[in-house]
Amino acid sequence: MTDTQSLRGHGAMLLFSVLVAGSFSLGSIAAPLIDPTAMNAIRFLIAAMIIGALVLAGPGFKREHIKAPWRYLALGGLFAIYFVAMFEGLKTASPVSTSAVFTLTPVMSAGFGWLFLRQITTPRMAFALTLAATGAIWVIFRADVDAILAFNIGKGETIFFFGCIAHAAYTPLVRKLNRGEPLLVFTFGTLAAGFLVLSTFGAKEIVAINWLALPSIVWITILYVSIFASATTFFLVQYATMRLPSAKVMAYTYLVPAWVILWETAMGHGFVALPVLAGVVVVIVALLMLLKD
Repeated sequence: MTDTQSLRGHGAMLLFSVLVAGSFSLGSIAAPLIDPTAMNAIRFLIAAMIIGALVLAGPGFKREHIKAPWRYLALGGLFAIYFVAMFEGLKTASPVSTSAVFTLTPVMSAGFGWLFLRQITTPRMAFALTLAATGAIWVIFRADVDAILAFNIGKGETIFFFGCIAHAAYTPLVRKLNRGEPLLVFTFGTLAAGFLVLSTFGAKEIVAINWLALPSIVWITILYVSIFASATTFFLVQYATMRLPSAKVMAYTYLVPAWVILWETAMGHGFVALPVLAGVVVVIVALLMLLKD
């Protein structure tokens, strides 16, 4: 892997972290207003249509691209679980604490990376992952030592944690299951499969919603997560995964809480308490350790 290819992978994940952060801030507003399964089914459909158009304009669809379609169902199903859990969690958890839960993903991704690809986590990487997890826990419990000792974690954070397990498994599986398909085609297959899974399990909710009567913020969120936090980030993760180890790809999730804080401040929701910010700083230090070769 050349240095140029690695740098492109890092650049893709830096953009990924910014775009993902926006989905937490917007999602926290829209989550109570729409069923998460129905919302994510529509966002997968829109994202699949966008990527599908790019495939038709670029590499095109070939018969060999649809070999072993179970691969797309597995990947699409994992991401469907992650996104539904995210919006369900955002109903009761704050965007900052939810994004902190997201930073636990690299620890799990490193484990799945060894399980699926036999990627080795060095002692320095293991220390950095532990350090980041410590910073994330500090943020999740809002710098409350008593809450940490009591392990009094909120319902929303708990729900989202299980979604993050699915996300962690997804990253190394992209590399394992890809059989040389162009990234756009592989991304389309994942999105289309995700829509199939969600529309099957959420058919009742989708039909019951009066889509034209939804508040504008819901449609703004749907379009944002469809274009930027689905179509774009799916491609960015798969692009980076083909150029970087799974643990380094997911290391960029450590930047998400910092971006969420900036998003929340820009949207007029205030700044976090300084003790909580200390946990974010620890997480960023861990990111720098992980990115060092």
